[in-house]
Amino acid sequence: MGVEEIRVRAARTEEVDELLDLWARAGENASRPPDRPDLVQRLLEHDPGAVLVAVAGGRLVGSVVAGWDGWRANLYRLAVEPDRRGRGVARLLVAAAERRLTALGAERLCAMVLDDNDPARGLWSALGYAPQGEWRRWVREVPEGDGGAGATPA
Repeated sequence: MGVEEIRVRAARTEEVDELLDLWARAGENASRPPDRPDLVQRLLEHDPGAVLVAVAGGRLVGSVVAGWDGWRANLYRLAVEPDRRGRGVARLLVAAAERRLTALGAERLCAMVLDDNDPARGLWSALGYAPQGEWRRWVREVPEGDGGAGATPA
């Protein structure tokens, strides 16, 4: 199937399970805690346009999250069905995500790319993105019941 047969649109709340399945098939859960349907559902309800999907033959074949908080624009979870890779699906998704984010006012786009994902690094580089060496992402998992910054007030 060629790129011309693929349509990009916002994900729908009823597609959460299919989206999670796509991420699993695409290997997008390998180095992070598994996503939960309720969290993806919350994202789609909070920002209905944030998750863009590529659809072919009525089936999700790719996705990207184009997050915008009113100040910063982040692209992540770029995932393409393994048998569709190398056919321009990722480029279509990124182009749609960039249009969305710049229409919202973004002046700078940030792509989250795993250091050891060489195919992804190659794609993002080909699209004009480059690593920002002076930054490193810091992550903290929020324990259940912890509503603050991880410290108990004295």
